Amino acid sequence: MDERLRRWRLLLGPAAASLTNDELSERSLREMDEVLDFLYGPERKGGTAPPAPQVNRWLGDIRKYFATPMVQLLQRDALERLGLERMLLEPELLASLQPDVHLAARLLALKEALPERTRETARAVVRRVAEDLERRLRKPLEQALRGSLRSARRTRNPRLREIDWHLTIRRNLQHYSPELQTLIPHEIIGRTRKGSALRHVIVLCDQSGSMASSMVYAAVFGSVLLSVRALKTSFVAFSTEVVDLSEWLHDPVELLFGTQLGGGTDIAAALHYARSLVEHPRDGILVLISDLFEGGEEAPLLRQAAALHDDGLTVVVLLALDDEGAGAFNQDIAARLAALGIPAFACTPQLFPELMAAAIE
Repeated sequence: MDERLRRWRLLLGPAAASLTNDELSERSLREMDEVLDFLYGPERKGGTAPPAPQVNRWLGDIRKYFATPMVQLLQRDALERLGLERMLLEPELLASLQPDVHLAARLLALKEALPERTRETARAVVRRVAEDLERRLRKPLEQALRGSLRSARRTRNPRLREIDWHLTIRRNLQHYSPELQTLIPHEIIGRTRKGSALRHVIVLCDQSGSMASSMVYAAVFGSVLLSVRALKTSFVAFSTEVVDLSEWLHDPVELLFGTQLGGGTDIAAALHYARSLVEHPRDGILVLISDLFEGGEEAPLLRQAAALHDDGLTVVVLLALDDEGAGAFNQDIAARLAALGIPAFACTPQLFPELMAAAIE
């Protein structure tokens, strides 16, 4: 049966059975109708959770009829539409779910509510997700970092022969003096030969609920960064409190279960703590992963960010680190950070290696 015709048939439902020509295809499509109706049918509008045995059977059926990406999408919709969060407390149901980043994030948000008999199953699910991500993302990140670390390092205090004149001129065009008809450079940029100095990467990750998926990716990337000898890596999570989780970077699952998703946000305090970790600012890179919704006043956040930037630290703000792009974020703070010279944008996991390579250079 033609794939486009099949999709139209599923969209229109049993009433469009005349679109199919053979009984075998129609029987299969009717079974798929039942699977989709279980989730999207009118009786589900109230969000009433069906009995657990029905859910288990449905989870098996969606694997039978749909590919993995669609299975994961249907599972996410089921969590919302069927009120299944309470059912994640049951290890039998949890073990039957198709692991993905969103499921891992949901489990991390619920971890305090998980009964003892479910926690090991939840931990196993999160570990499967983390291992799958690391398997896919480790090699691109390591390759990008090796190439960047072998190349000449950018410096803002170069010798005369090390000055990058093109980049220095571009960076100082805003300081052109019409009276003197010349540039007055405020910043001179050059490239030095690769030295033995250790680059310090600080990952500062927002623990608010909206950043849960980004936290999963950040933990995996942090673990990979830890394995690069030329880098020193710190990982700090924050809400209204700041928690240094660097000692758990060797095991991203333990790190993730040490986070506390949800609650308020004090980005200024997190930046203040990050500044205390910096020993050599010009060899440091701060990656702030946050939607920038500050719980307190915004002025202290901007002061801390400006101080870090003025110290010579490379600061990058990721509004999201996942496949879905930036959702809601504080556009005003993002614009004001950009005005300070601190870029703020969403980043997919596939582009993160390129971002880190550029920051290291």
